[in-house]
Formats: sequence, C-alpha cells, structure tokens
Amino acid sequence: MAYLPVMKTPADLRARRRLIVLIATGTALVVLVVFGVYGLLTGPTRTPTENTAPTTETSSPSAPSPGVSPRPSRPVVPPVRASRDPETFAGTVAHALFTWDTTTGLMPLDYTSALLDVGDPTGTEQAGLAADLATYLPTRQAWAKLRPYATTQTLAIDSIRVPDSWPQAVQQAHPGQLPEGATAYTIHGTRHRDGTWNGKPTSAEQDVAFTVFIACPPGRDCYLLRLSGLDNPLD
Repeated sequence: MAYLPVMKTPADLRARRRLIVLIATGTALVVLVVFGVYGLLTGPTRTPTENTAPTTETSSPSAPSPGVSPRPSRPVVPPVRASRDPETFAGTVAHALFTWDTTTGLMPLDYTSALLDVGDPTGTEQAGLAADLATYLPTRQAWAKLRPYATTQTLAIDSIRVPDSWPQAVQQAHPGQLPEGATAYTIHGTRHRDGTWNGKPTSAEQDVAFTVFIACPPGRDCYLLRLSGLDNPLD
C-alpha cells in the first residue's frame, strides 16, 4: 500500500475522523482495504442484538444564554496511552476496546473515537478500522437497553503474543504493502460484564480472542492499523 504524507490541521483530522466514523458505522459499508494479511479484511461477526453499528450521533451543545449557568461538561473517554513498545501498546488497545460504562453519559461512538485517535496517522486504514471497531461495541440501541441495568465491561488479558503465522504473512506481503514496524498480537482474555438485575448485582464472563494489527516505526509511537474478527484471531 502506498503511504503518502498529507499535511492536515488537527481540526481537519478530527473532522475527517468523525465523517469516517459516521459513514462506516451508519451504513452497511463494505470496506475493501488492500492490506493483504489473512483475516484482516474480514470484519468480526456480530449478533443483531448487541454489535450492530450505531446510526446517529448527538449534535454539539449550543452556547449558554447570558445569565444562564452552563451545564456540567460532558464526560470524555480517557485517551489511549501512547507507547513505543509493541506488546504494551497492543495490550493498551485491547483494554480500551473492551472497557466501557453505560452509566457515564458516554456513547459507543465516544469509545470508537478514542481508538481512532491512535489509528493510522496517514488515514489510509481509518475507514477499515472504524468498521472493525463498530463490530466490537454495542449499537446505540443496545446501549440504551443496557443503561438501565448499569452495565459495565472490562477485559482481563490471559495471554498476548505474536501469532505463529505472522512471519509468513510478512514474507508474502508485497514490497511497501505493510507499513514500517508493522506487527500483530493475538490476545486471549476474559470479558467481564457487570450490572444490576432486579436491584441485585449480577455479572457474566466470556472467553474472547482476537488479533490487533499495529505499527511501531523506530523512534515513534505505535499506532493501530486494524482488528481481526472477534473470536477469529490469527494463530
């Protein structure tokens, strides 16, 4: 793939990311990103009740009228911590991907945006990444159903390693097809969900496995390229 430097202002990049998220998550977008590494082009399989892409987004609040006290600032998702160590960054991405709380006033798109902020800085993989992320998070409708139960989710990582098939994938890639420092980590862990049911605490656990595709150029922070299908990792 070709990576051409494009000078953009921070405002332009934020507007581009927002547009990409709305397009990728609001329609049945089929993203044909020529990355050429096994299941990277295959989005995760999702269930209709939980992992359908969100379709709408709230507009920005207007400025308060004179003499009216401003409303409390809207909560924000903590940024994904930067790192130049590939394994550390992959683990940080995994936790950010699976950690959310329906009681904070945040929406799925807020969590998606935080991960897109550490995505491919050239923008080449951003549309595909947005489509991948949409399949890991609840839909806006499912989120609204989970909120009355004060549902939260976290991830406990059991193992993280470079998949055995990755060296072969690198060998088969065409020159320039993979960005500098590209690598993959397959993560096995346990997804924990907690909430309340009939006024009593309840919880559920599920084993999950997936692969995080990242790039860590020498002397620069790592960034996120794509995600495999959930429970369809590289071995």
